[in-house]
Amino acid sequence: MTWLPQEVIRTKRDGGALDARELAALARGIADGSLADAQVGAFAMAVTLRGMTPAECAGFTMAVRDTGEVFDWRGESPPGPVLDKHSTGGVGDLVSLALGPMLAACGAWVPMIVGRGLAHTGGTLDKLESIPGYQSRPPPERVRRAVREAGVAIVGAGDRIAPADRRLYAIRDVTATVDCLPLIVASILSKKLAAGLEALVLDIKYGNGAVLPEPERGRELAHAMRLTAVEAGLRLSALLTDMSEPLARSAGNALEMREAIAMLRGDRCDARLLEVTLALGAEVMVLAKLARDEAAARASLAASLASGAAAERFARMVASLGGPADILENAEAHLARAALVIEVPATRDGVIAAIDTRAVGFAVVGLGGGRTAPDDAVDHAVGFDRLLPVGTKLRKGEPIARVHAPDRGAAEAAAAALTAAFVIGERSPQVQPLIERVG
Repeated sequence: MTWLPQEVIRTKRDGGALDARELAALARGIADGSLADAQVGAFAMAVTLRGMTPAECAGFTMAVRDTGEVFDWRGESPPGPVLDKHSTGGVGDLVSLALGPMLAACGAWVPMIVGRGLAHTGGTLDKLESIPGYQSRPPPERVRRAVREAGVAIVGAGDRIAPADRRLYAIRDVTATVDCLPLIVASILSKKLAAGLEALVLDIKYGNGAVLPEPERGRELAHAMRLTAVEAGLRLSALLTDMSEPLARSAGNALEMREAIAMLRGDRCDARLLEVTLALGAEVMVLAKLARDEAAARASLAASLASGAAAERFARMVASLGGPADILENAEAHLARAALVIEVPATRDGVIAAIDTRAVGFAVVGLGGGRTAPDDAVDHAVGFDRLLPVGTKLRKGEPIARVHAPDRGAAEAAAAALTAAFVIGERSPQVQPLIERVG
């Protein structure tokens, strides 16, 4: 019987369920171009309006995975489990840059496939591309070599990894279907499953700087991800973490890379950033039986920082993927610096009562540190650093952050945007829970 994509789309449009054969044919047609953009967009809209059953979501996820190469690490004799972490995105979220090497230093292999910034959120791939020479989307054989040499490779999905997802996402981006839950699940897990993982921890952000601001949406996503992971044989756990203020004290690609390197070298780092990193690392280590309990996992992760073992793994990864061998010792010589740095003064005495984190992210985009169109070039040098956290007491004129900009006009515009994003009040706000385990 001839397969007609329009009839499959009609079935989903009318609320019917698609079988494994139909889902596989859709994924292949998306990947090889035999489905027109209009058909792919119609399918995405039908799923957005009608949803998918858990079986459909799992079937489509694995079909998208199978449109490209799938890693199998069993023949490589890894020293421990193959692990990863995924974040739904935020501002100043540099956890992946530190946690990947930390997990590798604790005995895991970490083939971490990451993405670019989306709207106001920063992308781990963009941060890594601030390192000169770093191959951010290498072929699978180069990823394998980096994992063997360093225990970790933080890279983007190359052309041979889940190619159907790349085309589907580009069409979702222009058809108002980015926030479709089943397609979010398929997009994330198709690439993670292609990496050959044994266990994955999800960092689902909520708060005003998150893609899904409401905790209820985050729990819904975690539940859908877990159902699909079970079908695929992947152990998965999820934490909800607060993104109602920037997670790190910087926002911008090279600036966040500097902060990550300082953290790996054992320098003092932000307490919230460290806590989220340790919590996520401990969660996946216990899930994969790399540690007997949370306390033991946290102790191992902290030791990887204190001993310099995690920093060494990071340096080996960067060198293996084409970056400078002395990135730890000479980060300042390699990472881009903005032409102008100015302080942003507080407008009054008081306490930082709230931060519009989404606005902070868009201010970085406005400086050129993110994209408004997929093909936009990114200025890795720009952004903010020395961002003060919520609850900080200050006096009028004291800096709440610094702007790194290409020129005076851009710096002043970014400073005005940051000033508007910071709410300075009379008293400290109620402390928000930083982490919640999704049961």
